[in-house]
Amino acid sequence: MERLSWDGYAAARAGLHGGFDAREAATAVRGWLRVGYGVGTVLSRLRVPPTAVTTVGLGASLLVPAAAVRGGVWPCYAALLVVLAAVADTVDGAVAVIASRITRLGSVYDSGADRIGEASWAATFWMLGVPGPLAVGCCAVGWLHEYVRERASAAGMAMAVPATVGERPTRVLVVLCGLLLDGLAGLVSVDLAAAAVTFVATGWLMLGVFGLRQLLGAVRRSLG
Repeated sequence: MERLSWDGYAAARAGLHGGFDAREAATAVRGWLRVGYGVGTVLSRLRVPPTAVTTVGLGASLLVPAAAVRGGVWPCYAALLVVLAAVADTVDGAVAVIASRITRLGSVYDSGADRIGEASWAATFWMLGVPGPLAVGCCAVGWLHEYVRERASAAGMAMAVPATVGERPTRVLVVLCGLLLDGLAGLVSVDLAAAAVTFVATGWLMLGVFGLRQLLGAVRRSLG
């Protein structure tokens, strides 16, 4: 299989992401996508299907609650599973592009796996002491954000859908912070751990709501 260059990959990926060119992204984002490109190149040469990578990420997300509720520093180990899920979420798309295995079914599966994974993270927060309505709100605002984005794109949004503070990478970082803080605070007391993760969950919800407001404003300007 002929190796797809970084420039070729970035151009092909831009066509699938509303014109967002990875080569013009912020340094951190560009670096993260280059990691996905590198790992995706290796896996594509090994003929690993993108759906298998997606399944690994989904499995990692579903294991997060089981790891986190063991207490002690286990929430920190659960954070590693979230990192694995985030890497898989980047790599599966890279494999699909590099190996020319982009399918509509694969796209639906990837999106569904992301949403199920985020529900698992919200359930983990609830199990760690976050009030139920707050945990549900965190999950719901993320799902709504992605739904609005997809419907706007399907409706022919004239411009590339802009990034907001409520994007999936933000949600991943928030969950990581929550799990790490819970694990560290749990070494002191269970109550402190619950308070720490609840504080982070509140931030998750606030960023999600603000990000959704940004997204709705962009949709209104484009389609209104």
